[in-house]
Amino acid sequence: MQKVKVIPAIDIMENKVVRLVKGDPKNKTVYNNNPIETAKRWEAAGADMLHVVDLDATLGLGSNLKTIKRVVDEVSIPVEVAGGLRTEETIESVLDFAPKAVLGTVAFKNRDMLQRISKKFGRDRIVISADQLNGKIVVSGWKENTGVDLIPGIEEFVNLGFSEFLITSVDRDGTLKGPDLDSLRNACNIEGTRIIASGGISNLNDTVEVKKSGAAGVILGKALYDEKITVEEVKAIA
Repeated sequence: MQKVKVIPAIDIMENKVVRLVKGDPKNKTVYNNNPIETAKRWEAAGADMLHVVDLDATLGLGSNLKTIKRVVDEVSIPVEVAGGLRTEETIESVLDFAPKAVLGTVAFKNRDMLQRISKKFGRDRIVISADQLNGKIVVSGWKENTGVDLIPGIEEFVNLGFSEFLITSVDRDGTLKGPDLDSLRNACNIEGTRIIASGGISNLNDTVEVKKSGAAGVILGKALYDEKITVEEVKAIA
């Protein structure tokens, strides 16, 4: 069985490390005032890469890109940048300093821009974010339902030559209710995909189940920050 990449999430709002429940800014917990310190902590613990999210950009409240660039500069492990990457200029500026950009809204709403960016930087530097609620893909900070079913939505991008996908089950995110394993297994069964699982991880057994599903990576959020699991424990079984 393949090794699963262990990927701590660093969600940034007002330059602080926070976690939201189901993406709701009114339901947030601040964990650290220093994202760089947090990034170095997860790197030292043995994380394979980091998933850094600009929540202010996602919600249209501002930008933390300067802070995110500092995070990328200060660690030696790869960083994928997500959250509110909706203009060509912003995406290009992120890909100038980070190895990968995670695109959701643009991928589903502006295929021409996606193709231009992938032609310029390479499809291997784009992670398609397929955030789903009740089996349908949602975009724009999870506020807009595309009406596209998860599996056909992913298959469409595979046909365009994309291979890496991040699947977040919105109703599980930040809830510690366990991952949506059915959706995950179905996505991992699509030939030619590398699936990163996100949302609902609450304990070590959840990460074992994610590995069994065939996922290439697992994002750790609330369970990690609430010290229910550690990077070292997950690495040992991943």
